Amino acid sequence: MKKIDARKLPTEAQQQIRNQAIRLKKSGKTYNEVSDITCVHKSTIVRWYKAYQLKGTKAIQIKKRGRHKGSCRTLTVEMERQIQKTIYEKCPDQLKFPFALWTRKAVQQLIKHFYSVEMPVRTVGEYLKRWGFTPQKPLRRAYKQNPKAIKRKERGQVCY
Repeated sequence: MKKIDARKLPTEAQQQIRNQAIRLKKSGKTYNEVSDITCVHKSTIVRWYKAYQLKGTKAIQIKKRGRHKGSCRTLTVEMERQIQKTIYEKCPDQLKFPFALWTRKAVQQLIKHFYSVEMPVRTVGEYLKRWGFTPQKPLRRAYKQNPKAIKRKERGQVCY
């Protein structure tokens, strides 16, 4: 019988197969019989059962994989808070940066200015996304426009 690659199964299915293999072995089946029933290699079942005998059900529980959340970040939590606070409270031109709005490049320079950390623009974008900042397009609007003149123009009245 063809053995399956259990690594490709969902975590719940993997755990069920482990539990089933232990139940079958405890009921008196041989390793080969358990292997044929569960479609898992005999050596894997031997390893699971020996771990179960030593440490109990805790030994066959599937543990969380991968890196811990937040590991491998360039900035600490306190640095992140300080940068977020600065973005909320000040504009780049108030800090003497050559930008009018907070762009990824502006935040990159802010990080470099505050903490001397060189960070790629893409990583800055990931941080901004994580913090809940979204890309915004500024409204195209003349600041010195005359609202009364615009209303007259919309109605067809032209004043020279």
